[in-house]
Amino acid sequence: MKKILVAEDTESNYLLLSIILRKEDEVYRAHDGQEAIEKFEGCRPDMILMDIKMPVMDGLEATRRIRLKGGTLPILSLIHISEPTRPY
Repeated sequence: MKKILVAEDTESNYLLLSIILRKEDEVYRAHDGQEAIEKFEGCRPDMILMDIKMPVMDGLEATRRIRLKGGTLPILSLIHISEPTRPY
């Protein structure tokens, strides 16, 4: 069983991810980038799913700081687009 940290401030997005991931893995949650750094240090996850746009500290800055702390684990960016997209 792997430990996965989901850094996501939107409840519905987190619920969907946690339902899928909990079948096989242990899931931890952070509501913002600062909390993601704290949870990284506390639970030492095997992987992080990191929302990019969050309050307090965004996912990009949190990722930079985790890397500076020696984190070499996979960090996957989550991007939620709520505006209609235009065809190109």
